[in-house]
Amino acid sequence: MNTTSSSSQSSSSSGRSFPLGKVKGQFEDKAKLVSAVQALATPALWLDRVNGDKGLTKVSNAKLLRLHAVLSRAQQEFGSRDKLIGAVLSLGKRSADEGYKARLASYPLPRLLDLHDSLNKSTSKKAAKPKAAPAKRVARTKKAKLKAAAAG
Repeated sequence: MNTTSSSSQSSSSSGRSFPLGKVKGQFEDKAKLVSAVQALATPALWLDRVNGDKGLTKVSNAKLLRLHAVLSRAQQEFGSRDKLIGAVLSLGKRSADEGYKARLASYPLPRLLDLHDSLNKSTSKKAAKPKAAPAKRVARTKKAKLKAAAAG
């Protein structure tokens, strides 16, 4: 009646990877993941909102993995929060809006990246779909058809 062995076998055979498995596969242990996140979490990218008493070691593996992915993506694509905020402002066509810029500066990095992705997606849809020219009106009744033929 060992239920843990059967559940661990079924989870490993299904191909799902749990956060602990991802941590061990990419970083070997949680301490190395925490140090990698701390190395990426420079003041240029990161607003420090971590509880000082607990630190990052008490954060779940899933959150740490997401945070590492977000920090590394922001570092590669933008380099700093200010450049990311500038990109969001330019995508939203609100470059001169200082109040909006100040509000964006208080947003956490994952929220800024999500906002950038959503604005990027909406602007690419608008650019890909040009506005169609209005269709020429077609006469619907017999009388209107005769009138259009006489005028044209």
